[in-house]
Parts: sequence; structure tokens; C-alpha cells
Amino acid sequence: MLSVNHLSKSFQIHHLNKQIAGIHDIHFHVEAGKFLGIIGKSGSGKSTILKCIYRTYTPSAGEILFESKALGTVDLATCDERTMMHIRKHDIGYVSQFLQVMPRTSVLDIVINAQLEMGIDYETAKAEAIKTLHHFGIEETLFDNYPNTMSGGEKLRLNIARAVVKAPTLLLLDEPTASLDHASKLKVREAIERLKANGTTLIGIFHDLEFMDGLCDEVLDMATLKGVAVND
Repeated sequence: MLSVNHLSKSFQIHHLNKQIAGIHDIHFHVEAGKFLGIIGKSGSGKSTILKCIYRTYTPSAGEILFESKALGTVDLATCDERTMMHIRKHDIGYVSQFLQVMPRTSVLDIVINAQLEMGIDYETAKAEAIKTLHHFGIEETLFDNYPNTMSGGEKLRLNIARAVVKAPTLLLLDEPTASLDHASKLKVREAIERLKANGTTLIGIFHDLEFMDGLCDEVLDMATLKGVAVND
């Protein structure tokens, strides 16, 4: 499903005329349907790995070989933007602590639109959106609201709903439960377990190690800078 080989990312600080290393020579392999957890202290590069996979960051070196349903093997580190846009729409989901959406788009439309861009018809998308929002405890009174009227926890649950409703081939989770209460965390865990049971591959970062217990098949510890192969 995903092979990361010798992945490195550095950042140029122009006003200081210096480079800062984010990650260096990271390698790991994840089989389809498995869950790789990434742990490590703040600043160790966990989020940088996910952002390189999603191509929010362009890697400085290395390759990220991903098996796309429609396109076959693609190197996410070097593919063109059009290819990357297709993969984001149809293959890879990304959940962070922060919700980024088009302004003046309602809560319900955000989750519907996530499916429409995959070619799902409107009525099916709407029904699944309502079901998913209910699962994450978002009240129907909020469906027509804009996200900027919601609390931080509600935004985070909406962000997760938008990602999981697409049932992506690969789901990247960057601290998705950071500001959630216990009940909401359980909802996220249920959704992750359901996605995994249906064959979704996952890579996740969680500071809450108790939450990860029983979810992950293998763990990549940034302190060791060693990749972990996740195999059947």
C-alpha cells in the first residue's frame, strides 16, 4: 500500500540563510488494511511525515510509493500536482486538529461535497453525510450553520466526519482527538475500527497512547529513527 524510503525534509529559513532538518532518512512500509501509529516528542517530525505523504510539504529527498486504485504505483514525493489532486480526492484522506474549509459552506454541505467530488450522487451523499454527522454527535440544528460558529471540539468532529465519510484507501490522522472529550474520542475510535474492518489503511499520530492501545498493528518511534515494516 505505502512504502516510504529514505524520506527527508528540510526547511529553508531565508532571513537567517540557514536550513533546518525536519526529518532525515525515514523509511517504513505499510500493508493494505493495517494501522501504523507514530509516536515521539513534540518537534520530532511526526506531522512532517504525514504532510510529506499528503504533499502539503514537498520532500527534500526520498520516495513515497503509494498504490492508487486508479493510477497504480505513484511516487507522491515527485508526482505532478494534477496527479496529487486526483489522489487527494479519491485515495487519501487527511485529518488534523484544524478545520480548513471554504467560507460560507454549511456543515452539512461540507460533508456532502467531500463525496460529490468522488462522483457519488447527491441524494446518496446527503444521506451518508447525515448519518456520519449523527455518529459524531453533531446536532441537526448545526447542519445549516457555518463552521466558524462552532466550538473547537465540534469543528474537530466535523473535520473527522468529512474525512471518514469518503472511506479513503489511506487515512492520515494528525492528532485528531487532541481537544475531544472521552465520549467523542470513543466515537472516533469506533469510526477508525469500522474503516479498518472495511480495508482502509491508516497512519496516525496520537499523544494519547491509551487511545492507540489495540488499534495499531505496529508503531514507529521517532526516537529511534527506524522504520517499521507492517506485514500480514
